[in-house]
Amino acid sequence: MTMSTLKKIIMLIIMFIFVAIFIFSAIQIINYINDINENVKIMDEVIENIQEEDNNNTSENNQKHDDKVSVDFASLKAMNPDTVGYLKVNGINIQDIVVQAKDNDYYLSHNFNKKYNQAGWIFADFRNRLDGTDNNIIIYGHNMKNGSMFSNLKNILTKEWQDVEENMYVTFVTEREYSIYKVFSVYQIEAENYYITTNFNGGSFSNFINKLKARSAKDFNVNVENKNQILTLSTCADNNNYRVVLHAVKC
Repeated sequence: MTMSTLKKIIMLIIMFIFVAIFIFSAIQIINYINDINENVKIMDEVIENIQEEDNNNTSENNQKHDDKVSVDFASLKAMNPDTVGYLKVNGINIQDIVVQAKDNDYYLSHNFNKKYNQAGWIFADFRNRLDGTDNNIIIYGHNMKNGSMFSNLKNILTKEWQDVEENMYVTFVTEREYSIYKVFSVYQIEAENYYITTNFNGGSFSNFINKLKARSAKDFNVNVENKNQILTLSTCADNNNYRVVLHAVKC
């Protein structure tokens, strides 16, 4: 075999590799887009089971924070028995049906229809009992580039969102209760497990709250007592190196 022939063979192999990589990447992109579009369609369908009525619901300082929400859990659970709640965050277009699995991995890669999907779904931590006894209810969602799931959670770090009083209220509805939470801490932090602790003993909860407040990008001047329950929302950022986190206390 001549040197010229060898070079041609090497070039063909390299070209084949690049073509294979291109085809694989194109398929991945197409699948990603299809997964996103599928989830958007599913959300449009399931959100029909949510009804809002303006009842001039107000906070303790007379600021309107949400309309009354009615959730048809029977219909939602008929579609997916893992349905546990409905979540709404004011000012960042987050209105989602929340599910819960037996671990925190399943809904990272499966949608509401329990079909494999890169966008996953919004889900509660598997350790949460959602019976009113959890100190910290934790809800996760992917940071999708198309604005779905928890991608808009990053906007809580902006002054524009933080300075609007109505944005400080988060609605979380379960079969057991309709709850309003008030934001007391928002921040971005490197990936860790500390803030996703669900239950505490003795004074450890007070120490936990103080640390969350110290992390916050803004002092919201919201009192959180040892007897209170809190809600935590979490999503990834910067290629999964960081987490964007919101903490709110039940009103």
